[in-house]
Amino acid sequence: MSVEIKVFGTEQLCASCVNLPSAKETAEWLQAALSRKYGSDSIRIVYSDFQHPQTEDDKSWATRIIEEDLWYPLVVISGEIVGEGNPKLKDIYEKLESMGLTPLAAQADSE
Repeated sequence: MSVEIKVFGTEQLCASCVNLPSAKETAEWLQAALSRKYGSDSIRIVYSDFQHPQTEDDKSWATRIIEEDLWYPLVVISGEIVGEGNPKLKDIYEKLESMGLTPLAAQADSE
């Protein structure tokens, strides 16, 4: 099973996020952290600059980010917002495991 995680952001940091990593840095951090926990084949992180959306889905999220004044980086898994502004790994882990993803340590224990 492979899960795509979208991280939406832009070059400019949001006003409330000045001391936090950029959206691109957050995407890279998530790729490293989640690959270690679930394996690199299980997770695919996709960064999208909401000021320059590439797909119709990205355009839809860009509109929501602007109209609903959502904080970014915005982390979306299967159409659900899982993190906003300063995403928490615990919330992302819970979402991935609710979708059936198993941590590598648990896979090794069951073998």
